[in-house]
Amino acid sequence: MSKPTPDVYEQGKGMDAHNQVMREIRSRKEASYDPHEPTRVWLDEDNTPGGVKTSLTIILNTGGCRWARAGGCTMCGYVAESVDGGSVSHEALMNQIDVCLEHEAENADEPAELIKIYTSGSFLDEREVDAKSRRAIAETFADRERIVLESLPDFVDREKIGDFTQYGIDTDIAIGLETATDRVRHDCVNKYFDFADFEDACAEAAVADDDAGSEADAGIKAYLLMKPPFLTESEAVDDMISSIERCADVSGCHTVSMNPCNVQRYTMVDELYFNDGYRPPWLWSVAHVLEETADIDAIVVSDPVGHGSDRGPHNCQECDDLVQKAIKDFGLRQDPSVFEQVSCECERTWEVVMERERGFNQPLTR
Repeated sequence: MSKPTPDVYEQGKGMDAHNQVMREIRSRKEASYDPHEPTRVWLDEDNTPGGVKTSLTIILNTGGCRWARAGGCTMCGYVAESVDGGSVSHEALMNQIDVCLEHEAENADEPAELIKIYTSGSFLDEREVDAKSRRAIAETFADRERIVLESLPDFVDREKIGDFTQYGIDTDIAIGLETATDRVRHDCVNKYFDFADFEDACAEAAVADDDAGSEADAGIKAYLLMKPPFLTESEAVDDMISSIERCADVSGCHTVSMNPCNVQRYTMVDELYFNDGYRPPWLWSVAHVLEETADIDAIVVSDPVGHGSDRGPHNCQECDDLVQKAIKDFGLRQDPSVFEQVSCECERTWEVVMERERGFNQPLTR
């Protein structure tokens, strides 16, 4: 892959051009959202360094990702669900937490061991979640075993992590790295930071881990994007395998979550999809990556959102649910033998796509 010159990223080119397109696409959004209601909340199970835990996942409704407001990532439509005006008050954020706790009380037999909090941006960015709210949320969940907090690497700070570890709760920062390849992150995902910034965030979390001593652990969970736009199926698979291996080699990164790309409204990927320029990844690709990275020194998980639909990762529709179940089982057990139990005739079509798809003819199949 050729290396672009620095002037590619000057104004009017590179990221600035991507951002102009993204701002125009996002401007079409008309819906508005209640700042006192979370975007989503659900109960599940997750694999952690401490074993499989019951989890409560919370997506807070904030003013949205700072980068997304500049234009943002080519595949991410979550900012379209954020509150207008760019900020949410402390009271409204705590109202959202109360709604989530009520959901848990009504639907779970006992409190979840693991809390996962996302903002479709950066929980540690004080423009989204102010310091008062962050500390209040830490106190609210002080009796839980583990918490995951979403953030861009810029905002990862040992003192912010310490707001949670001081209560003895193991704290993981979930960073949307997307890929370990800087050029793919810049040109395909339109995300501004480098892999070195991710490594710096891991180092900051390691300091927080040392500061917490034996009371709590602090670490990093890397989120990777399987098949960003402009990559063929085989290029996406190769990049994902390499990215998982590189993340696992970074001290402090104990978990890698591979997120197969799905087509979200108000995104560049959506535009490409409707103009026959993008197909979400095959579930066979996801399974193949998990098999190939099963022996690395990190937990590797994947939960394909929208699996089986045209806008989500899919195979032929006949086998989608079975392959998805195997992927989910692998995430909990880390045992690649689960994939030996699924097969379908469409796997041959996937193999042809892997072999023959090129940048000029993608997607080779729907």
